[in-house]
Amino acid sequence: MAAPRRSTPKKTAIAQLPWRNPKPAPIVLISGPEEVCAERATSSIRAQLRDQDPALEVTDIRADDYTAGSLLAVTSPSLFGEPRLVRVGGVEKCSDAFLQEALAYVAAPQDGATVVLRHTGASVRGKKLLDAIRSGTGGGVEVACQAIKYDRDREQFAAGEFQHAGRRISPRALGTLVQAFSGDLAELAAACQQLIQDIDGDIDEKIIDRYYGGRVEATAFDVADHAIAGDYGPALISLRNALDSGADPVPLVAAFAMKLRTMAKVAGQRGSSRQIAQELKMTDWQVDRARRDLQAGWSEKSLGLAIQSVARADSEVKGASRDPLFALERMVTVVSTRAPYGAPS
Repeated sequence: MAAPRRSTPKKTAIAQLPWRNPKPAPIVLISGPEEVCAERATSSIRAQLRDQDPALEVTDIRADDYTAGSLLAVTSPSLFGEPRLVRVGGVEKCSDAFLQEALAYVAAPQDGATVVLRHTGASVRGKKLLDAIRSGTGGGVEVACQAIKYDRDREQFAAGEFQHAGRRISPRALGTLVQAFSGDLAELAAACQQLIQDIDGDIDEKIIDRYYGGRVEATAFDVADHAIAGDYGPALISLRNALDSGADPVPLVAAFAMKLRTMAKVAGQRGSSRQIAQELKMTDWQVDRARRDLQAGWSEKSLGLAIQSVARADSEVKGASRDPLFALERMVTVVSTRAPYGAPS
């Protein structure tokens, strides 16, 4: 089965380095939209250069708010010959003045200077400069920071955080952590680093729950898990506890929608978890979890009914009803019982 297509950098004449392990060079092009990875790469290059020489001079300039002559001024050797690191932001919005001077600089970089150019790929502005760097002019390297959009990519990112630190985290703990920070990669990265710094030994689901169990997203998934398993009483109790702790109804409904959509996609699929995950752009554990959830008394009819009830609740908690709490309780009831609301048990 074919793997999902991904955007990849064009073939270039310069070295392509991973953002977790970049290396200094006269010209370092950090390309792509993922800011968390770009910041990590830039920080790593700075740390490596500072380890080589604590006298490193660091300068930041903007390519979109550029003063003519600045690049040459900050890269030129000082009286004592300290190494220089120049970080250039906003290359995708660069001015004509910067573009002209950067092209000239790339053709003849200054000795002892490392120039890091950040281009998010948000526009084609600066393409001539990127082409010059990628052609090998100036002895450059490129660090590609591709977008991390899918759950599978986010899980791989988080797993990489622990692997890079030589730490182990259980698959369920990793999945729970990713779900708890599903909306912000920077927060997920910070959570991983906090666990790495605070916890000695392996990290399991209990540790994740102790640190981040109070997040709205995690609480929402607790409610959804009970309901999808058919545990009506515990589902209602979890719902009321979540609401009492200040949970917002909108992400509660979103958690139900996410899990039921995954179940609907996986239902009827044949093949290994990895094959299905590649086709549906999911992680292996998501497919395994959806398959387990589907075994809890779900049919095509009951799954369709549950999805309809969640769609109705989504509309009601966003303003279509004066009683969003009742909308939530009705949704939990329908999902838990696999039957229309008010139907005899």
